[in-house]
Amino acid sequence: MTRKEKIYAYMTSDTYVPLRFDELMAVLDVPAEDGDELAVILDELINSGKILITKKQRYMPVTRSDMIEAGVLKCNAKGYFGFLICDDANEADIFIHGDNMGDALHGDHVLVKIDRNSNDNGRREGHIIKVTERANTNIIGVISKFKDGLYRLRPDDRRIYKGVRISPEDMGGADVGDRVCAEITDISAAGKLHGRVLMLLGDSDSLKSRIEGIILSNNIKQEFDPETITSAESMPDKITEGDLKDRTDFRDKLIFTIDGDDARDFDDAVSLEILENGNYYLGVHIADVTNYVREGEPLDTEAFERGTSVYLADRVIPMLPTKLSNGICSLNPNEDRLTLSVMMEINQRGEVISHSLLKSVINSKYRMTYSKASAIIERTDAQLTEEYAPIVRTLDIMQELSEILIKKRCKRGAIDFDFPETYIEVDEDGEPISIGRAERGVSHRLIESFMLCANETVAEYAFWSELPFVYRVHEAPSTDKLTAFNRFIRPFNLYIKERIDGDEPIHPKALQEILDSVKGTAEERMVSLEMLHSLMKAAYSDENKGHFGLAAKYYCHFTSPIRRYPDLMIHRILKEFLDGRLIDDELRHFKAIVYEAAAKSSEREVAAEHTERDVDDLMKTAYMSNHIGEEFEAVIANITGFGMFVELPNTVEGLIRIENMHEDYFEFDEDASILRGIHSGISYKTGDAIQAVLVNTEIETSRIDFVLAQDMYPGIYKQFKKAEKPREDKKKKRGMRKPGKPGHKRGRTRNYRHGK
Repeated sequence: MTRKEKIYAYMTSDTYVPLRFDELMAVLDVPAEDGDELAVILDELINSGKILITKKQRYMPVTRSDMIEAGVLKCNAKGYFGFLICDDANEADIFIHGDNMGDALHGDHVLVKIDRNSNDNGRREGHIIKVTERANTNIIGVISKFKDGLYRLRPDDRRIYKGVRISPEDMGGADVGDRVCAEITDISAAGKLHGRVLMLLGDSDSLKSRIEGIILSNNIKQEFDPETITSAESMPDKITEGDLKDRTDFRDKLIFTIDGDDARDFDDAVSLEILENGNYYLGVHIADVTNYVREGEPLDTEAFERGTSVYLADRVIPMLPTKLSNGICSLNPNEDRLTLSVMMEINQRGEVISHSLLKSVINSKYRMTYSKASAIIERTDAQLTEEYAPIVRTLDIMQELSEILIKKRCKRGAIDFDFPETYIEVDEDGEPISIGRAERGVSHRLIESFMLCANETVAEYAFWSELPFVYRVHEAPSTDKLTAFNRFIRPFNLYIKERIDGDEPIHPKALQEILDSVKGTAEERMVSLEMLHSLMKAAYSDENKGHFGLAAKYYCHFTSPIRRYPDLMIHRILKEFLDGRLIDDELRHFKAIVYEAAAKSSEREVAAEHTERDVDDLMKTAYMSNHIGEEFEAVIANITGFGMFVELPNTVEGLIRIENMHEDYFEFDEDASILRGIHSGISYKTGDAIQAVLVNTEIETSRIDFVLAQDMYPGIYKQFKKAEKPREDKKKKRGMRKPGKPGHKRGRTRNYRHGK
């Protein structure tokens, strides 16, 4: 039993009476020099909601009658309320009205006292009694005038309800209408925020300033520390003979990379041969970044803090300086590079029957792109096929193996979501000029299959070797979420064919069967999204808990050490093990740090995803601002009680609000997920093709509003369609606002697949 557990056990015993700190010191016989340690333990017990400190400074345990929960406050951007997401995952969320939040802000870790176990909506309801950890030290927003000579910052994040008061001397050269980053310097007992301007981001109408605000609000660091830059600049441009010691030489092998057209950092290269027994001999060769990024040095410290590269389409915010990521660490063509290679013998059923993990050196013979590789495999470009004749046969065999691996994953029940990725192209000034669906050809799935195979093989190898490790885990969904999902799909005559409330978790194959049954139907997207929301979020862990979505017992991220810290960490561990150094102190050292590496990497991954998503939404809204008044083909993506979400062929989504549907009075049939007119019988359901007119965009909230074309032109729809009037004249006639300024983005897509 730990010291904390012993103290808590004593405080919850029948003999305990509430004591002050000095009294606890005496009763527990704590030496004076250990007083600070006791204070830390008591603070931890308070912050976890297990004990309280009374007004008379006495410590007492929290009883069930007190009904106090600890967790994170998540506020609603479109209302004045929020929910406590309890630290205990088995506890339901708690409703918190805005008036009951005290001085807490969105994202803060707080203690909440339960006022009602069931409010009008059947939820527990409470009020915040203590903020245990602040999430917002800096706030991004726009400056406006306030009373008494003060200025006020209105947060961009609408989930932060309070403005920040700033005195003239703390404005830092900013003026009314500027977007700034401000530091919170004080929070009064009444919850009023005071701050000072740290950074001027630009005019509030500038998309550039909005993007900078999103980046800063997610604590994404853009500039490298001087020490990191110095370390990077000291790195060699080429490998030396000394680097080749104890490495397997693969430089004479046919090895090449396949990446996106605009990729500059190449983590992985592949090779494939057919063995005499007919089996495949697949090589996945990954950049040996740890040869240059040494533990504890500035490059490693910086990479740990960043956790991942961030892809914003108009830029990449790399985890490592470009001297490394695009240079000595990148598997550039016709350059000798140090690698960590996984060589796998795979049979005709897709089973890895043997493997070896090797420190190696390679020389990539070709820099292939997905588009070129797909064209060659599918024989759609004779000129390319001729140009790359030396690798055509290898690509064909790779495609053959890829199909075997995909079939194997499918058979074991891996869940395969097929959501389209967006490609946004910008001009030299960063203005968006086109938005569309990113192409995903056979070569994407080929590389994905090989990376998945390598990741699983390495994870299983590490598990049975009992190495301290960073696994990529995806736990099975909860019974509550599966029950809710089962209820959602009932109107489509679907149901989960396994028992979902048994002792054993559901098998992912039961969910994949549902996706298979709706593939190609109108409700495919809606069912897929709802299923995705029902699943747990994948994360990093020092424990192997398996990967539910992949139906894999062992999984890790091994294949992208240039852009993901977990991959870098496990490369370091694997190399120590291969060199026979992972013993005694070294083993204890890595056991102590893998938990921290996993937790930090999970945190930074979430921040990166939020940044990428918010910037994409902003850019889509900015792009569509130039098309107000235009009519589009659209598909209904989802039906709600307040309207219909529609999706354009270019992946842009928007809302048709029910109050703007004038053909009839529409009611929402929740069981059938249909909007139905009560007089005409007209109905709308997911998957229906419609004509929609863009009527409004709101850059500030990334909101895009459409109306049905027939509601846009009531009574004169056909006649108006025939009129050949300039778009600006139409907008003026319809009373639409002038389009906003377009956005900033260079063409780039992200790959959220498990492997890459």
